[in-house]
Amino acid sequence: MSDEKRVNGHRPKGLLPLAFAASLSSGSSFAEDVDFDVEAVLSGVVRLHAEIAADGYTAPMLGVEREGHGIVLDDSGLILTIGYLIMEAIAVSVENSEGRMVPARIVAYDYGSGFGLVRASEPLKRPAIPIGVSAEVRVNDTVLVVGSGGRSESIGAFVVSKREFAGYWEYLLDEAIFTAPPHANWGGTALIGKDGRLLGIGSLYVEDARPAPHNLAGNMFVPIDLLKPIFSELLSEGRAAGSRRPWMGMLTSETENGLEIVGLAPKGPAETHGIKLGDVVIKVGDDVVHSMAGMYRKIWAIGDAGVEVPLTILRGSTALRLGVTSEDRYHRLKLTHSY
Repeated sequence: MSDEKRVNGHRPKGLLPLAFAASLSSGSSFAEDVDFDVEAVLSGVVRLHAEIAADGYTAPMLGVEREGHGIVLDDSGLILTIGYLIMEAIAVSVENSEGRMVPARIVAYDYGSGFGLVRASEPLKRPAIPIGVSAEVRVNDTVLVVGSGGRSESIGAFVVSKREFAGYWEYLLDEAIFTAPPHANWGGTALIGKDGRLLGIGSLYVEDARPAPHNLAGNMFVPIDLLKPIFSELLSEGRAAGSRRPWMGMLTSETENGLEIVGLAPKGPAETHGIKLGDVVIKVGDDVVHSMAGMYRKIWAIGDAGVEVPLTILRGSTALRLGVTSEDRYHRLKLTHSY
């Protein structure tokens, strides 16, 4: 792999100047106006590297080499990260305090929340970052977005919105945290509040961190409050119960035509049961759906993975009713640990 960092399967060339312009090394006042040890927090975020099997289900989409960040949670080497970095990984390594990469094993990958956990094979001798309360963060609050590598990889930012987030890959957060300016290598970054506590985990670059009509580019963070009720389950089971929702294998977009199918997982449930690109979902069961979030909630309310989901779709000018037998998406993944 080249020295240029990959993020979520691609290289963010255009974002680097913007992020570094706001980096702490360029003199951000945030780091000087807090009551916690900034250097300790910077040391608590580690570089994380994962290698993925070439025949992995997600390899074509996310790449076979993934690099981002992880947050030290305790002295035993437990690291929190964003799950897509380690999904289907055959090898994971994290950086210790001496700059050496050491092996780590996957503890959990939870699709429902988006979190991933790994444990280093030896103590990293880095400080743990305390967990905060993401519900308390407010729009316009100043925050610190911390990547591995110290000040040059961390930026001062603002919370520009908190709102529902629906991902086209069958993912939903009731409330996500959005910040600006964007961090160029966002995957697994730590969102730190003015008390030095962890508020969220970096997930995405988005063009609408502040929504229309005043769009502003930035990052989306998974709120840390989502970790607390499932933490023990992640440690014991490797995933939370919410990750056992029905998976349809269809990528959806909210277009002027409605909820349009813009992608299908090869041989996935939707494709196998007759859904086609360009179809528009208008009902789940007898309920009309107008948004991805609404559609997901209706589907997930039917039952666990494996349940048949009745959909009414519009194909051209014809309405069709199809039954799609859902799956557990984990059955599609090449996993190195059991759930």
